[in-house]
Amino acid sequence: MRQHRIFSYFLLVLLLASCALVAHAQATVTKASFGKTAAGENVDLYTLRNTKGVEATITNLGGIVVSLKVPDKNGKFDDVVLGFNDLDSYLKPHPYFGALIGRYGNRIAKGRFTLNGVEYKLAVNNGENHLHGGIKGFDKVIWTGRESRTKAGPAVTLTYLSKDGEEGYPGNLNVTVVYTLTNNNELKIDYSATSDKDTVTNLTHHSYFNLAGEGNGDILNHQVLIRATRFLPTDAGSIPTGELRRVTGTPFDFLKLTAIGARINQDEEQLKLGNGYDHTWIINGRPGTLRLAAQAYEPTSGRRMQVWSTEPGMQFYTGNFLDGTLTGKAGKIYQRRSGFCFETQHYPDSPNQPAFPTTTLKKGTTYRSTTIYKFLSS
Repeated sequence: MRQHRIFSYFLLVLLLASCALVAHAQATVTKASFGKTAAGENVDLYTLRNTKGVEATITNLGGIVVSLKVPDKNGKFDDVVLGFNDLDSYLKPHPYFGALIGRYGNRIAKGRFTLNGVEYKLAVNNGENHLHGGIKGFDKVIWTGRESRTKAGPAVTLTYLSKDGEEGYPGNLNVTVVYTLTNNNELKIDYSATSDKDTVTNLTHHSYFNLAGEGNGDILNHQVLIRATRFLPTDAGSIPTGELRRVTGTPFDFLKLTAIGARINQDEEQLKLGNGYDHTWIINGRPGTLRLAAQAYEPTSGRRMQVWSTEPGMQFYTGNFLDGTLTGKAGKIYQRRSGFCFETQHYPDSPNQPAFPTTTLKKGTTYRSTTIYKFLSS
């Protein structure tokens, strides 16, 4: 009888362990309320969890990635993106934490461009220039969300109609962005857009990463590799001068893994103008093909992030203007350089610089772009 009870006990333990493994292995996507805007609009949270326990939480307010939990070399999960726990904080001014950016990521000089002989005047919200889509860019609007499960992993599809004239842009622009958390520990972002008039479009994503965990100090010891032999110098307003400068012999050479802090404070003109790194690198390889653009490695946690993209460029920004006035999800203050951004995109001010790859989206054609943030640990 005693042996029978012992045998039954072990069967129960095995059954519970088996159930736990099955639950862990099942990819899920859930939807919950995040609250309402002052105008009464519903804001939702979509939590994507893959078969390996990696979890991304995304809100339909600005397509913001609110949290992204990935394992370190010991299997410990931490949230590696900066942001807030509550909706009210996202409704107040903040530095684009985790947001989708559009219609035009980065800057357009003096908020003006000419297309088909017509000059368009955009909102000016960064000195004398237009930045990240204007006063109410895609980061501040409510998107329509729909959760799903795919063969690759759980996903959320976000759609938005940017009406003709919004922030000064021509054309009714229908935008679709699909976030997929793959079972290979990748956050994949697929962008597409169509317009009923010729327009300009440059979409990107603006998460601030800290692979040691959000709020856990600065990112200066992170090692970065950027597969780019050239970058775009800028003027004092962060507008590209038009030069495609080689990185060789400059602090902008990240062709080998190099600590972010190794040269960031050097006495160099471009570093002074950007208050650190805040520039676009021209990614090696053929634009339009998915290729490795960059990677970052945090030695203490062993976390490594690869960035794959179809875009021609990538803005590398080192949180130079974080100033200790914002408190993050873990209750820690975000000091200067407590996060970095890898914003895959076309070049800033392309509508005014014909030598740059075009950002014109013709009526009847489709804008497409893909970026993947892949997480590894060692």
